[in-house]
Amino acid sequence: MQTRQHTEESEETGIDLAPMLDFVMNLLIFFIITTSFVKEAGIIVNKQEALTAESKESGNILIAIRPNGDIWMDKRRVDIREVRPAIERLHVERPEDTVVIIADREANTGMLTQVMDQVKLGGISEVSIATAPIAG
Repeated sequence: MQTRQHTEESEETGIDLAPMLDFVMNLLIFFIITTSFVKEAGIIVNKQEALTAESKESGNILIAIRPNGDIWMDKRRVDIREVRPAIERLHVERPEDTVVIIADREANTGMLTQVMDQVKLGGISEVSIATAPIAG
């Protein structure tokens, strides 16, 4: 009689998860890089309504003007003298950016004009003013 020696090896069979985890991490990094984040000016304003309001892709740089004349960029209050240098810095980093000014309906038009001038002097010629469409 032949004796068969059967050696028991503790060989576990399973699925190697390392390649799948690498793939998932690559997907996660891809989606984080390509996601466009919603930017906010940092405050809530009551926009003026307009009959000719057009829906437009959001601008990359948002500037808000409050009724008391406060100017907000990137969730912080700035002085009118800080607008141009900030725009110049952002324009050098990303030349294709556009600006949307969100002025409160009670804001002084003189302040709106000054902000627009500072933006254009900062090198960005495409400036939009946010309005609300007329309901009805």
